[in-house]
Amino acid sequence: MMQRTVHLTLAAAVAALALTACGEKPQTGMGIRSDAPPYAGTGSNFTQPGWKAGDKSSWEAQLKARQQYGQNEYTRTQAK
Repeated sequence: MMQRTVHLTLAAAVAALALTACGEKPQTGMGIRSDAPPYAGTGSNFTQPGWKAGDKSSWEAQLKARQQYGQNEYTRTQAK
């Protein structure tokens, strides 16, 4: 009888540990900072060559070029 109780207790403890692994992690990340202008940068090193964080005119030029060459179907379908 004692061995059966130990097995049941051990099984309950293993089940409780398994269920705690399924819990949601707390979401404490900073997220998107809406108070900073978009051209201020994110602090990562994945940036377009020639663009400096905080330079509004180069940011606007980069967006204009991206829109013209990447999203304009007329320029994408022309033979190069």
